[in-house]
Amino acid sequence: MNAHEIAQLMAAWVPDPDIQVAQTTYRLALASEWRIPDGASVLEVGCGQGDMTAVLASLVGPNGTVVGVDIAPPLYGSPVTVGDSARVLLDGPLGSRISMRYETDVLRDDVGTGYDLVVLAHCSWYFASADVLSRTLAKIRTLGSRLCFAEWDPEPVHPNQVPHLLAVLAQDRMGETDGNIRAPLTRATLLAALESTGWEVEQITSVDTSGLQDADWEIAAALEDAPDGLAKELLRQVARKSGNVPLSAYALTAR
Repeated sequence: MNAHEIAQLMAAWVPDPDIQVAQTTYRLALASEWRIPDGASVLEVGCGQGDMTAVLASLVGPNGTVVGVDIAPPLYGSPVTVGDSARVLLDGPLGSRISMRYETDVLRDDVGTGYDLVVLAHCSWYFASADVLSRTLAKIRTLGSRLCFAEWDPEPVHPNQVPHLLAVLAQDRMGETDGNIRAPLTRATLLAALESTGWEVEQITSVDTSGLQDADWEIAAALEDAPDGLAKELLRQVARKSGNVPLSAYALTAR
């Protein structure tokens, strides 16, 4: 299935098809870097509304399975909740390959074992702390044999990415909130956590994010909800109303 076909299976297709196609196209690019095999069993940690879940389910084929888990409650998310999005996806042609479980923590709950792949796609900054992420990385080594990981890189490669970084910094350490960003980490910190938990990195690649809208979303969230401080003050001065350039992202695999 191509990006347009997969995007139409998502609840977010209805309010804005162009955005959903862009998000799906990006996740197909991630999956291409990871080389998802046909027939694979996949555990996706931090599945959210299922953008990555849908792509994975398309790629594993009718003989594969994708189990998506997320600590968020089904009513989390806007303009479409994660629960509503999951229901739409599960009712579609890929639904028979997918299981989605919310309010589920891999550190605490039984999510099964023996997966071919464990996927964490742009969810590591949502963890409550770097320590929780490290413990999760250690736990999932017992659940699957290969890790597929992707995250934003908080080191701008161009000045026009600075507003996105400021939005990240403004939301850092907001505590137990409903905000998207709780514990952003650098690529170096992530690699150190992988090494300390026994993962051996196979490859790391950069992934094009230029078609994504996440910079605008995070800037809006920071300006509305983040506490006042230098990062938020600077963000007000340099951010555009729309069309802000997102940070770069990286994808890696490890065993």
